[in-house]
Amino acid sequence: MRLFVGLDLPWSLCERLSGLAGGLALARWVPPENYHITLRFIGEMPGYRAEEVDLALSGLRGRGFELQLAGVDVVERAGRPTSLRACVARSERLDHLQNKVETALQRIGVAPERRRFAPHVTLARVDAVAPPALAAWVQAHNLFRSSMIPIEHFTLFSSLLGKEQPVYTPEVEYALA
Repeated sequence: MRLFVGLDLPWSLCERLSGLAGGLALARWVPPENYHITLRFIGEMPGYRAEEVDLALSGLRGRGFELQLAGVDVVERAGRPTSLRACVARSERLDHLQNKVETALQRIGVAPERRRFAPHVTLARVDAVAPPALAAWVQAHNLFRSSMIPIEHFTLFSSLLGKEQPVYTPEVEYALA
């Protein structure tokens, strides 16, 4: 089972984000039902380990909070553009929640995440899009701002890779008080 921990987004925001899609030949746009904010990618886990993950996450306590999406940018790997994303405005409460998730997973033997936490919503895969077109798209959409988003729970998702797009299934929701 391929797992990750993330935050669901309200459908109204997903619809608004999907309105940003378009205008880039060769971009592979993420469908709105797949929009989320990843707190921690876990990867492949056998069933018994998934139960351990669930138990570790169910022990976390935290308070609900609000966050906001602010701006868009391009993600690069080795100097090459790979994806477009909507950025999450800095949030100490979000950082704190992500830290708690990371600590809980490490306590049950999940290897530490090596990448720095950079919360975002992936909008498109753009490895075949020309950099000047990406720059123009970012410039045209960089003033994007969402209203405040209430975060009242986090979710353990499973991910099934498909031919077109992966299918994300919420497995367990963990309430924030």
